[in-house]
Amino acid sequence: MILEFFVPFVMRTVLFMALVFNLAACDRGSDEAGQEFAGGKAEEEGEAIESGQSLVGKLDISQRGTAMVGTSFQAPDGGTVELSDFIGKPLLVNIWATWCAPCIVEMPMLDKLAAREKDRLKVLLVSQDIQGAEKVVPFFARSDFEELEPYVDPENGLSFGFGSGMMPTTVLYDAQGKEVWRVIGAMDWDGAKAAALLEETLAED
Repeated sequence: MILEFFVPFVMRTVLFMALVFNLAACDRGSDEAGQEFAGGKAEEEGEAIESGQSLVGKLDISQRGTAMVGTSFQAPDGGTVELSDFIGKPLLVNIWATWCAPCIVEMPMLDKLAAREKDRLKVLLVSQDIQGAEKVVPFFARSDFEELEPYVDPENGLSFGFGSGMMPTTVLYDAQGKEVWRVIGAMDWDGAKAAALLEETLAED
């Protein structure tokens, strides 16, 4: 009985410490990504995507063709869903948290993208806040998004599944559920670069 309580407690404590570390990385990671690619590693590791509002993400195509992460999370209605439930048209999945400043900057742009491309693309934002809906639903109520919905993943299954170690991380899947690319860090989703990255996949739908 003690062991059953202690193991989950330790796991959640370790997870919390990892998220605290990510809070620093969330603000620091953009600069580090830019420095990494300033050294000429772009061809080996991806492309640094610089945009307005001090947003710098790193394009990663190393996992192109891999299947969706098979972990469950909570839908706005309280039900349980998986990424595979959205197979049928391209899916853009963004993991974020209310304490991540670059994540918050991205969200209005992702909402506009979701509205603009809703016939061709599903934009899914999944919070990694360990408080779950208790934290995220009030945030959405204040934000007045047009298309985004409060999906939550308090167990951080997607964060671990993506394995990027950073928020925000955004992954594009094609209509068959295969990864196309991911952006580690934040970017301008209203910009020409985002449109170019998305267009090939959306044109195939």
